Amino acid sequence: MKIEIGKNIRQKEGYSVFVPSPFPPKGVFELSQPILIKAAEADRLVGKLDGVTHTLPDVDFFLSMFVAKDAESSAQIEGTKATIIDAMEMKAGVATKKTDADDILYYIKALNYGLKRLKEFPLSLRLIREIHARLMTGARATHFADSGEFRKSQNWIGGTKPDNASFVPPTVDEMHRALNDFEKFLHDEKATLPLIHAALSHAQFETIHPFLDGNGRTGRLIITMLLCHRNMLERPVLFLSSYFKKHQKAYYQRLHDYHDGEVNAWIDFFLDGVIDTANDSILVSKQITKLREDDMAKIQALAKRESESGVLVLRKLYAQPIISTKTIMEWTGFSRAGAQKVIDRFVSLGILKLRDEKETYDRSYIYRKYVDIFLS
Repeated sequence: MKIEIGKNIRQKEGYSVFVPSPFPPKGVFELSQPILIKAAEADRLVGKLDGVTHTLPDVDFFLSMFVAKDAESSAQIEGTKATIIDAMEMKAGVATKKTDADDILYYIKALNYGLKRLKEFPLSLRLIREIHARLMTGARATHFADSGEFRKSQNWIGGTKPDNASFVPPTVDEMHRALNDFEKFLHDEKATLPLIHAALSHAQFETIHPFLDGNGRTGRLIITMLLCHRNMLERPVLFLSSYFKKHQKAYYQRLHDYHDGEVNAWIDFFLDGVIDTANDSILVSKQITKLREDDMAKIQALAKRESESGVLVLRKLYAQPIISTKTIMEWTGFSRAGAQKVIDRFVSLGILKLRDEKETYDRSYIYRKYVDIFLS
């Protein structure tokens, strides 16, 4: 059953723009039985994931890698070439080549800001603008992004102008009307199930396309924010960007189908993403727990002083798994020689690995087994 999300309306300039219907439209919550069954399974797995992460020691350190992985995928959907490794190198100050990894780091910054702000401020248009400002200020292509501000001119997707674009979002006036409906829907927690709420919110935001640039990344951030706001997750460990990137053609097609009223097809795709991602994240969490137990046992077998500094360093490696001697000096307060001893000890234990044998000065090291869990 098709649901009218909006219509293409021809403008005096000669091109057509998509004008959203009042949202949510009638019939949007009349979900098919297969969708409801799939939603229940997705809900069960998200609950299981949330429970598994409760058992993770030092969970806040591990979250950094979950966030970084989502940041990588979300940025790459928009054309960023950098990887999570490039971003970690830049963060650790050991990058040896110029990349667009700042796109990934700004995404991480925006999400962390949004989640912190969400504790004291509701998910709203104001907060979305604030998140967009953190995402785009200083990042690639911001010379026309108008960071933190809704657009004041017409934009389009694909093509070189609205006349040959694949999709033209609403005019500025219609955009503001649609955003008012969108914000009311964000606040309506009784409207529908949390996962359906998140699916519809993302698709509707992308339909409105209220920023000149950064709409895709901001819209994917909204998914995580809304699930935390609706208490589906105590901590942000379910990120769908990797699934959307893996199925990028289908992702774009389902969003296009949504404009055409195929709402169930979009929700079905979204729920598949939740199920797939939740299963992957549960597996990752178990692998992290096993690796931590193994490496912690190695460290605790050391002498007391070495063990104490080793535990401190291991915990911090979960958030920053690429390091240099300078990094360990900052974490421990040790001299360069003392910091290098800690690194050498971790190398001998098989925890850290030298990244490049050819490096003779300012060598960098990686917690390879840990990073590989997120890259597999």
